[in-house]
Order: sequence, then structure tokens, then C-alpha cells
Amino acid sequence: MKALCWQAPGKVAVADVPDPALMDGMDVIVRVTTAAICGSDLHLYSGYIPATMPGDVLGHEFMGEVVEVGDEVTRLRPGDRVVVPFPIACGACRACQRDLWSLCENSNPNAALAEKLMGHSPAGIFGYSHLLGGFQGGHAEYVRVPFADVGPLKIEDDLTDEQVLFLGDILPTGYMAAEMCGIRDGDVVAVWGAGPVGQFAIASAYLLGASMVIAVDRFPERLRLAADEWGAHPVNYAETSVLEELRELTAGRGPDHCVDAVGMEAHTDVSLLNAYDKTKHLARLETERPHALRQAILACANGGTVSVVGVYGGLSDKIPTGSLMNRSITVRTGQTHVHRYMRPLLERVRRGEIDPTVVISHRLPLTEAPRGYDLFKHKRDGCTKVVLTT
Repeated sequence: MKALCWQAPGKVAVADVPDPALMDGMDVIVRVTTAAICGSDLHLYSGYIPATMPGDVLGHEFMGEVVEVGDEVTRLRPGDRVVVPFPIACGACRACQRDLWSLCENSNPNAALAEKLMGHSPAGIFGYSHLLGGFQGGHAEYVRVPFADVGPLKIEDDLTDEQVLFLGDILPTGYMAAEMCGIRDGDVVAVWGAGPVGQFAIASAYLLGASMVIAVDRFPERLRLAADEWGAHPVNYAETSVLEELRELTAGRGPDHCVDAVGMEAHTDVSLLNAYDKTKHLARLETERPHALRQAILACANGGTVSVVGVYGGLSDKIPTGSLMNRSITVRTGQTHVHRYMRPLLERVRRGEIDPTVVISHRLPLTEAPRGYDLFKHKRDGCTKVVLTT
């Protein structure tokens, strides 16, 4: 089959790889019909996620048709149309039973490797390095999906692929980012990063009762989308002091809640700090550039919440822990517990409360996936989200 394979930092290629096969009675094989390039895929593309190896098949945001089922699968049959959540979860462990699906204790066969970096292992993730299981990803014609009675969500034919594809990752991620804030009616929320996850965090914050949502980014097309589609107040950090503008917008208090939807490859308006982190990042002396996280902490109102869904992979410098502690700020984080949100958000999409397709800017065949990664990575041609078809 054809699949997109990582080769080296900044280099991916479509190659012929062996077709996946059932390895367990709870597996299914899915023929991928539609997939998407996620912002967190770019961290692997750039070489910043440990244990990514040449030949690894990328992609964790995908859907398709079930073509083969293991002999223990009861919920699915060949021909079913499914969206697959990016975290792999068994459904039976302590974490799964507590609705903490991205922390499944049984789905990462390389848990010992993750424990060396993180202390404990999270769940396995499709197409996201050997640190998180070494599973082949969804930028391919076919994918093996473990624990098939637990993860894939069956989709009826009343909605298109593009309307439901993002239920497997970025729509639940944006919603969880807002939900972790504990928004009350009238609260002000600021979101760093107006990419696809940030867009859905903005939309979700309004759905949960925010009176104002502020979008912080530097790309005009993303800020326009946030303002025109959801009604966010745009702040271009390349043109203004973010901290000063946020204070002015909130009568000096700062936003009640701040969302980091950027993660490890952030940029900043402070040139010296940007150079410092970029140098250490490139030299692998730190694994992150946590500019958005630093700003979110410093900007947040006393007693507020910082919600972190931007992906981080290891170690960061100069986090203002004194600000966190002395100002009673709550930090909530996590890879998304996608299984928790898929059905409720499917109903919101069906009722027309949110249109996920508005973030899509480019549609390409799988054979042009390398160009899609380049467009998305470098924000060329107004790229906000790339959808791939096989």
C-alpha cells in the first residue's frame, strides 16, 4: 500500500509499505478514505518528538471503511464507516474506566521507553513515534486499529467525511481545552494559537458561556477566521504587546482563562527570548519553545486557569512557577480523552451548532502529502488545515 513515511527532520515521502494485518482478535483493518495533517504532526515532521524513526508512517487524524475484523470484535463489521480517535484505549484499565482515555495503561507496548522521559506512560497514539507505541499512522491507504470495540465511532451516511473527520482529534481537543477552563457565564478567555485546535477552542468557549474570547496569533488569515467565524477579538502578537493589550481588554485583571493551543514550536514577539529558545531548541538543549505557555501564565487573571492542549514533548526552560504559585493559578493539561467527546460533539455537528469544515483550506490526494506538510509547516498559501484523500 501507499503511505507517508518520515525520513529525516523536514523530509517525508510517500512510499510502498506492507499492508497491515490483523494481529489480535480485537483488531480491525480500516481502509482510509479521508485523513488530515494535524499541527502536532508537524512536531514529528520537524524532528522534535523523540524515537521517531525513518520509515515510520505518520498521521493520527483519519477515518474510513472497515474492511476486515478480528474474531473478537462485536461492534463493527466490514463496510462500516468509522472515525478513529487518535489515542488507543483498551476500555478496561483503571484510566479508561475513569474516562481518562488518553492515559490508557494497556495500549502502549513501549511504555518502558515513555516512562524514562515522562515518569509514567500515556496511551499509545497512531503514527506518533515509538515513544508512544510505534503504531503505523493514518496517512496511508490502510490502518490496523486495535481495541476496535472501544475506539472507532460508527458514522451514518447523513454527514460527509469532512463534517466528521475532526471528531477523531482536533474538535474534541479544542472542546476539552475550553472545558478544562471551567468557564462560567460572562468569563473572558484568551486562546494562544488560532490554528485549527485554537479555532475550535474559541468556538467551544463561546458554547460554554464565555462573554469574550481573544485570539492571539500572528497570521492575518487565522485571526480573520477567528473573528469572522466565531466572533473572537483578534490580537496580533507581531504588532502589539500581548500582555499590555490583554490587560487593556480586561480592565487590568487579565483573562479569566488562558488556553495554550500552540505547544512546543511557539514564536514570540520578544526577539531575544525567541533567539534564546530557538538556539537551545535546535541544539537539543531543550525540547520546547514554550513562549505561549509563559505568556498564558503571566497574562492569566489571579485565581484563573491555564489550559494546555498544545503538544509538549520533554523539557522547557524559564517557566514562571513563581507566578503560578503566588497567584493561585490552576494549570490543567492533557492529550485529549477523545472517546469522551466524540458522540456529544457529533450531535452538536448534526444540529448545526458548529461547522468543522470552516478550518479546511487545502484538499490534496495522499500522493501530494509531502507538499501538504510543507504548506502547513510554513503557512504557505494561507494554509490553515490540509485534508488528504486516498
